[in-house]
Amino acid sequence: MQAVAEQRPGTVLVRRVITRQADAGGEDFEPVTLSEFLSREASGEFLLSWAAHGLHYGIPDSVADDLAQGRDALVNLSRSVLPQAQARFAGFRTILLTAPVTVLAARLAARGRESAEDIARRLARAGFALPPGVQADVVENAGPLSEAVAEVLALIEETQVQ
Repeated sequence: MQAVAEQRPGTVLVRRVITRQADAGGEDFEPVTLSEFLSREASGEFLLSWAAHGLHYGIPDSVADDLAQGRDALVNLSRSVLPQAQARFAGFRTILLTAPVTVLAARLAARGRESAEDIARRLARAGFALPPGVQADVVENAGPLSEAVAEVLALIEETQVQ
């Protein structure tokens, strides 16, 4: 997503709030404790929130300002909140990035954030169907990053034309 945002000026790359250690690496996120997350969630500070992989994730309500100003926002969401996002945000589009299990396994292992058992559980869920009513454009992300970025950019541009 970072590469897509870099190619498309004005596109917001949403910084998620996650109950993960600050030094976990990977995406740029706001690390918080579970108690801080739950307090912020109860105060309505998230547009969307969910729990997965033993962590809690939240999308800050400040994203609503970006959307109101006509900016596109890219965010990594759980399948569980896709119906809620689709119902709540006009022009919402789901782009499902996929890769063969062997590629996903290697990428997850390279991140170094999860045990082999955690990776196996995550991979078991990788093929889960999308919730009913959620349509997605599928982009294969197994080759060069530039190819996946070009496909995603084309889908975003297609949405702008509609």
